[in-house]
Amino acid sequence: MARRVISVPGLGHGDQPIPLAVVLGPLLVTGGLSGRDPESGDLPEDLDAEVAQLFRNITAVLSAADSGPAAVAKVTVYVRDRGARDAINREWVALFPDPEDRPVRHTLIHDLPGDLRVQADLLAVLENKDHE
Repeated sequence: MARRVISVPGLGHGDQPIPLAVVLGPLLVTGGLSGRDPESGDLPEDLDAEVAQLFRNITAVLSAADSGPAAVAKVTVYVRDRGARDAINREWVALFPDPEDRPVRHTLIHDLPGDLRVQADLLAVLENKDHE
């Protein structure tokens, strides 16, 4: 089974030899996704803007894998503190508006690198497109 690396310009793990995401068979799995602006590399100054950018980055990764929110099975969100939950929930409901058609989510308090206040990773199941 061939592994396909998913890249999005401006997103990634810096100089680390780690892909942003991979597709293996029908699975799309990401590494840590942040709320950094992919064009400037800057982190938004406030939490709400950082969370909003994180969800735009999630959407960009899904799009780069020729997919969308409907494919997402699970999202794990890492936060510095639980105070981020309201901002996450706002973006969550915007991306997954149907309460009967949402992926699961696990939110964990975590010591994030640098100045990140929130980070996420996800698992999605892609439609069958002749996976090897």
